[in-house]
Amino acid sequence: MAAMRSLLLRTLRAALPAPGALPAVRRLRTAAPRPAFAKELFLGTLRKEEVFPYPEISNEEVEEINQFVGPVEKFFNEEVDSKKIDQDAKIPPETLKGLKDLGLFGMQIPEEYGGLGLSNTMYARLGEITSLDGSIAVTLAAHQAIGLKGILIAGSDEQKAKYLPRLASGEHIAAFCLTESGSGSDAASIQTRATLSEDGKYFVLNGSKVWISNGGLANIFTVFARTEVVDKDGQLKDKITAFIVERDFGGVTHGKPEDKLGIRGSNTCEVHFENTKVPIENVIGEVGGGFKVAMNILNSGRFSMGSASAGMIKKLIEMAAEYACTRKQFNKKLSEFGLIQEKFCFMAVKAYIMESMAYLTAGMMDRPGFPDCSVEAAMVKVFSSEGAWACVSEALQVLGGLGYMKDYPYERYLRDSRILLIFEGTNEILRLYIALTGMQYAGKILTDKIKEIKKGNVGLALGEFLSKLRDTMGRRVDYGLVGDRGVVHPSLQESGQKLEENIYYFGTTVRGLLSRFGKTIVDEQLVLKRVADIVINLYAMTAAISRASRSISIGLRNHDHEVLLTNIFCTEAYFKNNYAMAQLQKYADENLDDCIKKAAKQVLEKRAYICSHPLDRTF
Repeated sequence: MAAMRSLLLRTLRAALPAPGALPAVRRLRTAAPRPAFAKELFLGTLRKEEVFPYPEISNEEVEEINQFVGPVEKFFNEEVDSKKIDQDAKIPPETLKGLKDLGLFGMQIPEEYGGLGLSNTMYARLGEITSLDGSIAVTLAAHQAIGLKGILIAGSDEQKAKYLPRLASGEHIAAFCLTESGSGSDAASIQTRATLSEDGKYFVLNGSKVWISNGGLANIFTVFARTEVVDKDGQLKDKITAFIVERDFGGVTHGKPEDKLGIRGSNTCEVHFENTKVPIENVIGEVGGGFKVAMNILNSGRFSMGSASAGMIKKLIEMAAEYACTRKQFNKKLSEFGLIQEKFCFMAVKAYIMESMAYLTAGMMDRPGFPDCSVEAAMVKVFSSEGAWACVSEALQVLGGLGYMKDYPYERYLRDSRILLIFEGTNEILRLYIALTGMQYAGKILTDKIKEIKKGNVGLALGEFLSKLRDTMGRRVDYGLVGDRGVVHPSLQESGQKLEENIYYFGTTVRGLLSRFGKTIVDEQLVLKRVADIVINLYAMTAAISRASRSISIGLRNHDHEVLLTNIFCTEAYFKNNYAMAQLQKYADENLDDCIKKAAKQVLEKRAYICSHPLDRTF
């Protein structure tokens, strides 16, 4: 497990929220630490009490969020000109002022600092609306989901009191400065340096950051730089430290706005720091602890991409359905053609699943006990970003040539949504993070079991033997989801059974992979990708079944439609999971990994497509 641990520390270390991180974001609720739901899936364990019943919010919170939804929707419908923002590559000052007046720059900043103090669930709800304009959504997210989040989760009381009030009002705008030209996903390799002054009162910051959202607008920057730290052995080592940097400190400049494919109205540019003096009291957390701060910031905000993507897709469904139900071809409405109907089913399923995952995750994060939901949040981000990209493409296809024209918003949504697969952690990195975090968790527990058996724990050894025996004889998997005492509604029984079966055999698959690859599993990226895809599907199935069970049990309108969408998704995911697990078996005919890597190597060695042209000849 040492190699696995090393890779996690190198790429996406610090999945666990820092102690004391969450009270700044929501009300302090005391309780024992909660178990990690997603990580337990890697052991073939379903902690149903964590996900059933589906999370509820209080009547007070429902009333509070409804007070915000109306005005925000009205503002976006009447005051936001997304076409102009895209064309001008700039959000007008009056639009920014309207966003500030609505309090949208301080959604999760506590009320004591002038913010709205929204819970994660309430934040996700407003995210559905703000996502209707990609440029605005990115500007707001860069400000509070990452820009000021370090102050919220790791800042001192003095830092919070000094900076949060003006950040909450939007008087000051924040930016998150981590990425450099030579360090993208490998955040630990940044070169920006902060040197402590001789009198020990400030750091001198030098370096450049690239692709910084809000870089040209921000007054306050969360900056990550290398610093010299004396380790336990008394030796000097380079470690990353997080700083709060004010533009007014001097030496802070920015380049011209980048000309981007999408989210064109958001400000993205290089930010340069030249001999910028940063007071020592502006260190976030401790000197040398910046990498953990950075990862906690990124881990804490990814879940909201699910509700934001769902909000965008629901809007697209409305617009595309209006066209499909009025446009006629071959004397029939487009909505009457099976291939068009398939697209609307696809979009509805994706929207329902990502919405279910996002609000389940938000609800888990809002519970007492400060649960670690970093893996769940990463799964929401991967599923939602890829689902949004696919759905926008399908919606555009419904419109045909019209969808390709700039007179309609579809091509803008297509351009805007492409970034979702890249920022806040590329989906490739997040898949590795999901798989390795879960397998490291499972590996440690399985190793401890083996040690106990070797010590002579007869009961544990007998249990393992009987478990394997039941597998060979055809095990009936039962996690208590279905049946007379089950938590799943009878109309979802088949989906519940499919989920139970998938979870159990996923656990045995993970165990087989750990036994087969051992420490070298960190190098098997195609294997890890399949592992991540399976567990993402398992979490998605769980979220949908839990939500649909709640909807039908309390009699929500159109609950039968929710059940239908859930059963469609779970059936498809079940067979995809089974195929992926078959591919993960040793010597599986379905597995083409060696061929894929061989073909890629041949292309990359020549840095070109190497097949002869079909018109070439040897005679």
